[in-house]
Amino acid sequence: MADRQAFAAAIDWGTTNMRLWLLDGEGAVLAEHSSGEGMRASMPDRFESVMEAHLAELGAASDLPVVVAGMAGARGGWREAAYLETPARLDALHLNAVRVDGAARDVRILPGVCQRQRGQEDVMRGEETQLAGAVAGGQHSGLFCLPGTHSKWAKMEEGRLQAFTTFMTGELFALLSRHSILRDTLGEGEADAASPAFGDAVDEMLADGAGLTGKLFSIRAAGLLAGEAAPNAKARLSGLLIGAEIAAARRMLDDEAAVTLIAGGAQGRAYEAALAAAGIASRTLDGQTLVRQGLFEAATALWPERGVA
Repeated sequence: MADRQAFAAAIDWGTTNMRLWLLDGEGAVLAEHSSGEGMRASMPDRFESVMEAHLAELGAASDLPVVVAGMAGARGGWREAAYLETPARLDALHLNAVRVDGAARDVRILPGVCQRQRGQEDVMRGEETQLAGAVAGGQHSGLFCLPGTHSKWAKMEEGRLQAFTTFMTGELFALLSRHSILRDTLGEGEADAASPAFGDAVDEMLADGAGLTGKLFSIRAAGLLAGEAAPNAKARLSGLLIGAEIAAARRMLDDEAAVTLIAGGAQGRAYEAALAAAGIASRTLDGQTLVRQGLFEAATALWPERGVA
């Protein structure tokens, strides 16, 4: 990688992982690194050293600026980047970026977004930059689903994030799989969204979203009565949780609107299958591509004097 080609570095810094890209003046990737050095591994004072180690390995120039999204801007992270409040313009995240004082190079951390309505309080960090990438790509309005540990459903209007709701679907799956009475019932392997058990569980929750906790225990009971872990138990657990999420989120959907799904891999396939079961049209965009695009758009606004590399 020739230093002169790089326009900026972009980092998506999550709770458990981080990913860094060197980008040229058109947003193309020149080089990239990823690691398990997320916020938890970098607290309290390793953020700069982690970043600089990755930049050095990629041969980045010492004066290359860096734009960061995600948990590095959380309270207790590298530097707190205060939340913007909904409705929030996603093409203007750079206006509230926080500069990291004392860093050896120019580092800016983008803000998250919060919702303060009583009874609907909510926060996001990182997803807003993915949504900004969607806006940059021409997706200005609609309902977006961003699956994850904490899945987000976000309503966008003309490039503004109007409202959003978080569902703890991924975290619940992890907790129930590893630390609940269901642990010994689920067996090994991953949840298979192609399993009939997944689809049946989604259908059950779409019909009766209020029955989740009883249906969860039925997984345990079925295992006890069968005398062994059911091979499809994990798929059923996944289907129940994702189905409950979609059953609750349907109220955000306009009569004839579709959902834009920001996801990938097995998780993306699971949500595609569940949305189809609910009769909801969807299209899928890659989350890593969008967060990189959102970071690049912020970088071009932050450092216009660098021009096109």
